[in-house]
Amino acid sequence: MVDKVLYQEKSMSGIILMCAAVFCFTLIDSSAKWLAAAGFLSLQVTFVRYLGHFCSSIILFWPQEKSKIFNSKRPYVQTVRAVILMVGTFFNFLALKYLSLNITVAIFFAAPLVVSILSIPILGEKVPLKKFLAVLVGFLGVLVIIQPGRVGFQFEMLYSLIALFSASMYFILTRIVAKVDVNSVSQIYSSGIPTLLLLPFALYYWVWPSSYLELLAMAIMGLAATSGHSFTTVAHSWAKASTLAPVIYVQLIFMTAISWLVFDHLPKSNTILGPIVIILTGLYLLRLEKRSTIDLN
Repeated sequence: MVDKVLYQEKSMSGIILMCAAVFCFTLIDSSAKWLAAAGFLSLQVTFVRYLGHFCSSIILFWPQEKSKIFNSKRPYVQTVRAVILMVGTFFNFLALKYLSLNITVAIFFAAPLVVSILSIPILGEKVPLKKFLAVLVGFLGVLVIIQPGRVGFQFEMLYSLIALFSASMYFILTRIVAKVDVNSVSQIYSSGIPTLLLLPFALYYWVWPSSYLELLAMAIMGLAATSGHSFTTVAHSWAKASTLAPVIYVQLIFMTAISWLVFDHLPKSNTILGPIVIILTGLYLLRLEKRSTIDLN
């Protein structure tokens, strides 16, 4: 009985941590959009994001763990996970350069559906029909916000589709490595490998920031990346991938607030109704999680 209560508490804690993670991801996207508007190449923005992530991870984890942060029990999975994350980040930033924020976010928020499907063959998880239908309802909330009928297909949407699949595979692989590696190792791999791979290209195309705001945006990206992916790694060690996947919808609320405060995009009726649908869906998913725990009794 005690073990089942602990399981429920860990699942709830995982959901809370995932909410904190998606807020950090919102800061990353907002900073990237700011830098793209300032004229920086997506490649440089991607490199800065990972360089800041890597440096802050070294500062945070090296003093206590030293060289242990480089020792992974699944180095090949960590490497593939890092490369997939890098590819997804690059194409997401590239999409932000050509598409409006609501379109890129809408495509990305199909990730819970993809994760729920991929978690079955890759992780062997069972996704109840009620939970899967709840994810679909949450996606309907996304459609209410972006009103896709008013937007025609653009070739650049393919960039967001690549980012979508990459993000989904990243969450799946995070679930795998979280079982064998500590958070510090995952952070070093997911930030260090992209930094090394992008370094020669970034040096060739490098453009120095011309204002303190641009420097601040770069710093925020690095710190938010370290925090967000740390929260994600720990959350996936406490709860199922299919349980955490719908939490990503909460980013819509964060994105709406930042779009209003930073980019002066006032919310409309659809951006109010959509989040309400998403919040109600999240509450229903939490209820399903509690019931599944009770059923274990």
